[in-house]
Amino acid sequence: MDPKKEDRCVFCEIVAGRAKAHRIYEDDLSLAILDINPFSKGHCLVIPKRHVPWWHDLTEEEVESLFRVARAVSQKIMKAFSPDFVAIYARGRRIPHTHIFVVPTYGGDVLDRFFNALEGFQEATIELAKLKSEEEFQEAADLLRSA
Repeated sequence: MDPKKEDRCVFCEIVAGRAKAHRIYEDDLSLAILDINPFSKGHCLVIPKRHVPWWHDLTEEEVESLFRVARAVSQKIMKAFSPDFVAIYARGRRIPHTHIFVVPTYGGDVLDRFFNALEGFQEATIELAKLKSEEEFQEAADLLRSA
C-alpha cells in the first residue's frame, strides 16, 4: 500500500492518534469508534488498525479481531441502549479502509425501513426471483466451490 495514501486516510489518522475520534473499544488489531454521521445513537465503526481497503484482503487474525471487536461493541450497545437489534454490515467504498458498521436499530427507524424495503425488493422482483431456481443455485454453488 502506498504510504502517502495511508497518510491521507482518515481511519489511519485516527488509529495513529492524529485525528479525533470517540474510541469505544479496541484490541491489538482493531478499533471501534463512534461514527461521526450516525444512523442512531451509539452507531459505531469497527476498523482494522492496518490500512486494508477491502475486508476480504484482511489476514485471518484481522478478520477474527474485527468480528470479535464488533461483537463486544454490539454487547455494549445492547446494554447501553437496549435496541431491538444491532445491525452489522461491511463497507469501504466511500472511505477505502475496511470498516464494519455496528448500528443499534429500532422498529421503524431508518435502517429498519431500509432493510424491510430491501427484503421486499429481494422477494418481489422477477430478476431476483430467477436466482431462486435450482439451476441458478447449482451454478452459483459450483462457481463458488471451484473459485
